[in-house]
Amino acid sequence: MPLTIFFVHGWGFNSAIWDSISELLPDWPKLKLDRGYFGAPRTPVPETPCIAVTHSFGTMLALADPPPHCIGLIAVNGFDRFVAHSGSPGVHRRVLKRMIGQFETEPEAVLREFRNRCGCCAPFTLGNVDLLGNDLQDLANIDYSQYCARIELPVLSLQGDADPILPKAMCDNVFSGVHRLERLTLGGGHLLPLTEPVACASAIREFAGVIA
Repeated sequence: MPLTIFFVHGWGFNSAIWDSISELLPDWPKLKLDRGYFGAPRTPVPETPCIAVTHSFGTMLALADPPPHCIGLIAVNGFDRFVAHSGSPGVHRRVLKRMIGQFETEPEAVLREFRNRCGCCAPFTLGNVDLLGNDLQDLANIDYSQYCARIELPVLSLQGDADPILPKAMCDNVFSGVHRLERLTLGGGHLLPLTEPVACASAIREFAGVIA
């Protein structure tokens, strides 16, 4: 039996971001975690060996609570820390501070602006504002960069060469402490699961073939 693909979406989106990639992997068992930003949350638990395929902030969720039986991680537009610090590249803290301040009074406007910057203009219905706000705070504060040195799993960092959210220096340096790290850059922005599903699915197949 092939490895299960365990999908984890990022902030401001839901599990539908993986639909195109999922269709391109018809022979693979798949589970999709849904954080519950726009509806009922789904927290499936893998019962067989799996690869965690994460997008953006979903990578931090997977690092915080790795799925059972996980034998590898593919971080799509992912990171181990979002905010720049101590000379390490990242998003400037003032950007998050502004977003957090505005989110308290205009959550829908902040979410729409963020999704638009990512390249997604699809309509949405505002859902769990408290959860979105809490996770936005985590984006500003959580740091797994030191934890990466203890990660024994193979990790593929899959980044876009024109990401409007993550600075290039950040994309080039995330997960630098991981021992078994591969980097792959695709043409695209911060929504590679939506804009480059064929390339993402191909990367998943190749990664799985190496570690299986």
